[in-house]
Amino acid sequence: MPSIEKHIEISKQRTNRSYREVHEWIDDPQHKDERHDITKIPDTFQMFKKKYDEEAGREYVQHLADDLNGKFNHLIEDVQTLITKNLTYFGAKK
Repeated sequence: MPSIEKHIEISKQRTNRSYREVHEWIDDPQHKDERHDITKIPDTFQMFKKKYDEEAGREYVQHLADDLNGKFNHLIEDVQTLITKNLTYFGAKK
């Protein structure tokens, strides 16, 4: 998962705004798991829309999507490494 600073950098590239408060709220260590709960997206989106604007709500959703992509990309890399090791072990790949 990207760091808060990376999320901020991505937001700046996408919107010209950092949305630091949004990213820090989501990644608060004491609440991180519950704030990454995708079942709460509709309510949390509305919270950010009301507190800041609709773009902040979209950045909240994008933060979650970026984190999920990071996790899945890491899993894909791990699986590919295991496949390569097994193919090498069985002599199918050098």
